[in-house]
Amino acid sequence: MKICVISFDYWDYDHYIVKALEKKGVISHHIKIGEVSHADFGEKAVNAVSKFFMQKNLKHEKRQQYVIDSLKKIGHQDQILVLNPDVFTHETLAIVRKYTHRLITFLYDNLKRYPVEDKLHFFDKVFSFDDQDVKKFHFEKLCNYNYMGLPECNKHNTDLDLFYVTSYDRNRNSIIYPLAEKLNEMKKKFQIVVVGKRTWKPQLKYFLTPHNKFVSVLFRRKAIESGIIHGYYRRTKTILDLMRKGQTGLSFRIFEAMALEKKIVTNNPTIKEYDFYNPQNILVINDDFSNLTSDFFNSPYVKIPDEIYEKYTLESWVDRVFELKD
Repeated sequence: MKICVISFDYWDYDHYIVKALEKKGVISHHIKIGEVSHADFGEKAVNAVSKFFMQKNLKHEKRQQYVIDSLKKIGHQDQILVLNPDVFTHETLAIVRKYTHRLITFLYDNLKRYPVEDKLHFFDKVFSFDDQDVKKFHFEKLCNYNYMGLPECNKHNTDLDLFYVTSYDRNRNSIIYPLAEKLNEMKKKFQIVVVGKRTWKPQLKYFLTPHNKFVSVLFRRKAIESGIIHGYYRRTKTILDLMRKGQTGLSFRIFEAMALEKKIVTNNPTIKEYDFYNPQNILVINDDFSNLTSDFFNSPYVKIPDEIYEKYTLESWVDRVFELKD
C-alpha cells in the first residue's frame, strides 16, 4: 500500500504520521510545503512587490506547484491525507484528487478560523477535532494524537511549575498576562513563550507596561524546535494549554502531557468530557483563576489506565484514519 501525507507542518507534527505508517510496512511519502520558501533575497523582494502591486503571492503559487511536481514523481497513491486544506487552491486539490481513490482530510483547526467549506467536496472523508464543527457539518470526530509512545513515568527533574509555548493569538495573549501575574503572586516558577511573525505587537506592549517587567514571557519570531520544547516539558510539573477563540478541540499539548505524565492547566471545558479526564491531573481554570491553587501543583499525578492511554496513541490514530485494521 502507498500513502501520501500533504501538509504545511509548521510545528513539525505531521511527519510522525509518515513514520508510523512506515513502521506498519506502508510505503509512505510526506509532501511538506512549509519547507518551500524563497530561493534567495531577490526572489523574496520580487514576491513582496508582486503581493503589493498585483495582490499575487508567488511563494503561495510555488508551494502549489511543489505539491503537483511531487505527486508526479511518486505517482498514484492508494490513499492521500491532506491536513488542513486551507493552504491549497481548488486547482491544486482537483489535481491531488486524480492521484488517489481515497482522499482524506483532517481539520485540526475549527472552521471559524479557517473556513474551507468550499473545498470539502474534494474529499471522500472529513475528520475534525472540533466538537462544534462535527455537530454542525456531520464530520467524523477525531482527536489529535500522542506521537510520543509509551508514558515516561514522570521521573524528570523539574525546576518549573508551569511551561507554555504558543503561536501568537490575540485571545490567548489577553489571558497570559493576568495568569502570569497570578502565578507570580503564588511564587511559582514558570516560562511562557509566544512565537510568530506578529509577536512584535504584544512584545512592544509588554515592555511599555511597567507591571509586566517581572512576568516571565518571551517573544520570538521563529518556531522552536520540537526537541527543545520537549526539554522544557520534561523540566516542568504542569503544561498550560489555552484555547483560541471558538476552539473546542484538544491541542497536541494535551497528548504531550499525557505521554510525559505532566499535569495540565487549561481553559478548555470540553476536556472534562474525555475518558482520560481526572481533576487531579487536569485543572480547568475559572476566568478569574480563583481555582488555581498550590494544591494542584503539589498533589501527585494519577496514571491513566493503559486501555485508555492506548486509544490516543498515533498507532491507533493511523489505523483508524487509513482503515488499516479489519
